[in-house]
Amino acid sequence: MRVLFIGGTGIISSACSPLAVREGIELTLLNRGSDRRETPEGVETIVADVRDPRSVRHAISGRSFDVVVNWIAFTPDHIAQDLELFRGRIGQYVFISSASAYQTPPSSLPVIESTVLQNPHWEYSRNKIACEDLLVRSYRETGFPYTIVRPSHTYDRTLLPFDHGWTVVHRMRQGKPVVVHGDGTSLWVLTHHCDFAQGFVPLLGNSHAIGEAAHITSDQWLTWNQIYDLVAQAAGVEALKVHVPSEVIAAHDPRWGASLLGDKANSMVFDNSKIKRLVPGFAATVPFSQGAREIMAWYDEDPVRQKIDPDADALEDLLVAKVAGLKP
Repeated sequence: MRVLFIGGTGIISSACSPLAVREGIELTLLNRGSDRRETPEGVETIVADVRDPRSVRHAISGRSFDVVVNWIAFTPDHIAQDLELFRGRIGQYVFISSASAYQTPPSSLPVIESTVLQNPHWEYSRNKIACEDLLVRSYRETGFPYTIVRPSHTYDRTLLPFDHGWTVVHRMRQGKPVVVHGDGTSLWVLTHHCDFAQGFVPLLGNSHAIGEAAHITSDQWLTWNQIYDLVAQAAGVEALKVHVPSEVIAAHDPRWGASLLGDKANSMVFDNSKIKRLVPGFAATVPFSQGAREIMAWYDEDPVRQKIDPDADALEDLLVAKVAGLKP
């Protein structure tokens, strides 16, 4: 089976590419060739500007693929470009959407694939919904063979689960308080990218997945208090947590606030029955306690990776002071 990944070296796809090769897939990556992660052995790379249709058309001229996966489509324009390029030429087109497209906050839990798509708080999610709408319409009108995959918060050893990344761990190790949104009791799901790959790769060329959407997540549900504590434990310290309402955070940092109000501030857990039907035997097996240790080992392996954002650090100081009733 010949598969083209548009992108293919990101946090999620970096686990899917080597697994696809091990499963005997003839895999080609199309990207700008500037990724930091190494391309797995046995994978061909085509260098092209994915935002330039002429560049892509020239790069794949004379090539044929059974499946195309677009890891880096974020707006309907990106989907429209792919429809023009691949309509009538492939057996399956896989769009990587986002679980943040589901109703936020959800009216019921756990979330299933038929949960309404509605996120008034985050433009990123609304764009993903518009992409899905375009694909569904194209399937109904012309039979374009889409499959939609909705990852939730998927990580590898390079990705801390906080918006401020290593700055949060630095504060923990300095004995400083760290900001936790809300009261820290909302439920969340963190999925290791190797677990995601186990559910994703068998969807490629899977006729039962055509015209379908599925999310792929872990079945481990954690509160944000637990997530902070697990990272602190892996870092060898205790998390001094200060709880700040998400609306207050948004008032001081609209970008951080959008990612909270449009995603992380709400309990969001998933029923994975559908992916388990499409991929019999699928199970996420990496608990976040193990994932947190992998992350900390990677950062501690090379101090150059431990980048501190002074603006984020100052913002956390400000928010802590406000909640404590102190003069910032």
